[in-house]
Amino acid sequence: MGMTMLEKLLARAAGKDKVAEGDIVTVKVDQAVLLDSTFTIPGRFPFPEKVWNPDRIALVFDHTIPAPNITIANGLKNGRAFAQRYGIKFYGEGRQGISHQLMAELGMARPGSVLMCSDSHTCASGAFNCAARGVGSEELLYVVCTGRTWFIVYPTIRYVLKGKLRPGVYPRDIIHYIAGKYGDHVGHNVEYAGPAVRGIDMSGRQTMSTMSAELSAEFALFEADEVTAAYLAGRTTEPWEPVFADEDAQYADVRAIDLDEIEPLVVMPHFVPGNVKPVSEVKGLKIDQAFIGSCANARIEDLRIAASVLRGRRVHPDVRMIVTPSSSDVMKQASKEGLIEVFIEAGALVTNATCGACLGGSMGVVGDGERCLTSSTRNFKGRMGSPNSEVLMGSPATVAASAIAGGIADPREYAPLELETA
Repeated sequence: MGMTMLEKLLARAAGKDKVAEGDIVTVKVDQAVLLDSTFTIPGRFPFPEKVWNPDRIALVFDHTIPAPNITIANGLKNGRAFAQRYGIKFYGEGRQGISHQLMAELGMARPGSVLMCSDSHTCASGAFNCAARGVGSEELLYVVCTGRTWFIVYPTIRYVLKGKLRPGVYPRDIIHYIAGKYGDHVGHNVEYAGPAVRGIDMSGRQTMSTMSAELSAEFALFEADEVTAAYLAGRTTEPWEPVFADEDAQYADVRAIDLDEIEPLVVMPHFVPGNVKPVSEVKGLKIDQAFIGSCANARIEDLRIAASVLRGRRVHPDVRMIVTPSSSDVMKQASKEGLIEVFIEAGALVTNATCGACLGGSMGVVGDGERCLTSSTRNFKGRMGSPNSEVLMGSPATVAASAIAGGIADPREYAPLELETA
């Protein structure tokens, strides 16, 4: 009996020839990532006597930067002291951004490797054929000290993608489709493979891997290919070796998805699995805020899509629109291409790179009775602010079109205008 992608990867990291569903394996970690949120609660993350390997540990300030209050400011101060004491890589002011995006840009998420972080959307790095998972602060402290962790080997669901997305439909909609049709994936890993994967760029794969957390998947993995290799070229000198599933691997289920059949989809408030509707069914639903940001959909490709819809148009006077790039490099590229100007001229507010409004920490908190349409990661009750607000989710194109219309809109009705990119 063969192994799935994840089983092969964990077997390699555990120094074993084979692992199987139900096994508990102890593995070597290739990269550990600490976040600013790790340090904002006093005593949550004590300073150990020593760390495992400073070159394999990074600290990223992303959730609430700049600090919106004294408590967080003191936490950031503590984090800077931690990085300085142990000589670990620090990404805060300057080269800065959401951790999962930085791991991609810096080549720290590599095929066949294991990456641990305290954020639940760490599975974003699965786009690179990397076993990446969020763990609790206590477990991350153990990783930082030892370079090891353990996992239960859960069963895997394999998605075989075929066909091609139609205009106005994006990889974000694929995940919404899966969530709507199949519900949650608790206690399962997911693999994305098939002939259509080659037509999905790294940005789209990152979106799908990130949003796999909203399926409650344990791990999410894409096959590595020439698209992966082209992205990593020049970003890392570290050797990497991808894993591929065996032909006789055992799966909990294998599901084929024809991308041609998918349309723009919107996730309704408060939860994701089984809570998805076609944009046509909620068209016209009034919104107060439109947000493009987060590790799910704030890369340069996402900003290009949003700007192509907004160019020459204006955000509805009853809607406030916020655009938050996922990293300082994305911000620089967006500025170079004139996208920032497009957003500002359309009436949107552009912020620095941060998680920001996604977690309701700063820069876009939603008030009582308000409704927000977002391209970010989560729509939980109270996630982005008031527990009496509503958060819906859509692709960047859907968010941009809806910001113009003043309510949920079909992006296919707002013909994107071609943008000249440098």
